[in-house]
Amino acid sequence: MSETREAARERARELRAEHRKRDRRRRAIVLLSLVGGVLVAGIVVTVVLMTSGRPAVPGPQNMLSDGIKIGAGFTAVETPGLRIGQTPVASDPNPSDVVDIQIYYDYLCSNCGLFEERNADQLREWIDNEAATVEYHPIAIFTSKSLGTEYSLRAANAAACVADSAPDAFFAFHESLFANQPDENTVGLSDDELVSLAADAGATGSRVENCIDSQQFRRWVKDATTRALTGPIPGTDVEAVQSTPTIIVNGREFTYTTAFDPNEFAQFVARAAGQSFTENPTPTPTPTATPAP
Repeated sequence: MSETREAARERARELRAEHRKRDRRRRAIVLLSLVGGVLVAGIVVTVVLMTSGRPAVPGPQNMLSDGIKIGAGFTAVETPGLRIGQTPVASDPNPSDVVDIQIYYDYLCSNCGLFEERNADQLREWIDNEAATVEYHPIAIFTSKSLGTEYSLRAANAAACVADSAPDAFFAFHESLFANQPDENTVGLSDDELVSLAADAGATGSRVENCIDSQQFRRWVKDATTRALTGPIPGTDVEAVQSTPTIIVNGREFTYTTAFDPNEFAQFVARAAGQSFTENPTPTPTPTATPAP
């Protein structure tokens, strides 16, 4: 009988020991789960805070409209920069005797290069004569057409860098980008070559160089491109950019042929100038065509 009681007590001790082991395992599992949950929650919170707390990256100075406006003396109209997520602000209207021309370019776009080749002289003349301002909007829709180098985006970023740090050099840099335009489906110009072209145009110094090398305005270029493609285009009757170049004169889009005949363009600009004159008559140096070479 004593042996039976002793065996029962021994069995009870074993059961209590097993229960204690199970309790310890349960507590350990719960504790690990809690710690893991806290860690995961901490990571999620950190990511959320980093994302939501990250300030919007400012766009380039002098491009509040997503473009830079070049006027008398080939100087830029200075504006603050546009913050990412904000809506572009249309540039201040011109006097009635000065035509407002806006052009959306991709620096790898062959049609853009052809338009520039055939119309750059008269654009330069109209600016020089104070008959027109030209607002340049660099966008990147040909980014995939440079064998992986994203030349379109890098060139637009470089243009933004010049607009930001040396706005009065923008016009010369813009012309240089097209004078040295690479073919589509090639690697395009290197960042060092872009820096060199910027310096030759008058945009010198480490600030421009670092901006181009680091692609400081890469995100702005992408956002500006999306804004152009989805529209509307501020201060115009144009709903959105459908292709490049998109050319807007006094708020109305110029419908061109692929010949980019300078006389055809000049006539459209002259009609726009005449309409402005009719609505608000003042003397105006009406743009005239530059003979095609």
